[in-house]
Amino acid sequence: MTEHDLVEKLFVADKLAVARAITSVENQDSMHLGLLKAIQKNLGRAYRVGITGPPGAGKSTIVSKLAKHLNDSGSRVAVIAVDPTSPFTGGALLGDRVRMMDLSSREGVFVRSMATRGSLGGLSKTTQLAADVLDAAGFDYVFMETVGVGQSELDIVEAADTTVVVLTPESGDSVQAMKAGLMEIADFFVLNKADRPGVDQSYNAISTVLQLSTRPATAETAKNIWTPFIVKTVASENRGIDDVVKGIKRHHRYLMETEKLFSKRKERVRKIVLDIVGENLQKEFWTQGRLSELETRLDLVLTNKLSAIQLAEELTKE
Repeated sequence: MTEHDLVEKLFVADKLAVARAITSVENQDSMHLGLLKAIQKNLGRAYRVGITGPPGAGKSTIVSKLAKHLNDSGSRVAVIAVDPTSPFTGGALLGDRVRMMDLSSREGVFVRSMATRGSLGGLSKTTQLAADVLDAAGFDYVFMETVGVGQSELDIVEAADTTVVVLTPESGDSVQAMKAGLMEIADFFVLNKADRPGVDQSYNAISTVLQLSTRPATAETAKNIWTPFIVKTVASENRGIDDVVKGIKRHHRYLMETEKLFSKRKERVRKIVLDIVGENLQKEFWTQGRLSELETRLDLVLTNKLSAIQLAEELTKE
């Protein structure tokens, strides 16, 4: 399939073309730059939702239910499930994501699992570019479910328009979330498995932290300040999923009314450009000669004859 044919089929949401386009971007093959340039004119329509939280909170189940709910309502929905990279194959360890794949048989739903490939931020470096592909293909919503590893999840807030943190009553998840900084990134919380013991205590604990962290607003500024809230769900029984959808749409309206969606997306593009430039400069800098020089002179650092800072400065001056 030529690049032109791929783009044409992508624009009509041909699932095979969408899959091939994401693979091209993920592998950074010879076609990916031309592909990204060709789809640029079609970007900006999809609403991007990040779903994160501790492992075992039920994120995959919630994403699956959300996708079905929105699809039943007439929306086209794409899901990017970011998984830990296998140390043996370099591919994604699907785990319980396999059961999400039944969504793929639905018209207007696309599911893709992507490996983190060493990224510590819970998102693959190419996840946002893959989201661009799905945006260009005409999907209304793009869900990005992250690997769920605590403190390293924080970059999801840069990738998503709305960030949802999923917690459960047991295992001290709410306390762990407070420590991990997830409290700061959540636009709202989903307290899943709300039929289990301890749900009221967890709800009250999260509510207390939210109250303490919320800045007092004047009448003039109140409309421009977003206040996170909590939604209780039992995703396995489809309970509370409609409230999560309402929460996403409520935050979307807030961003539109306060004109913060544009600035949020502007910062996202800025970060992507900075990251790509940084990666390109690193590739250009670390020639085989410099890598050999680094290895040769590491002993000088270990024997205290040279500092790491001095070595870095000398390498950059050569």
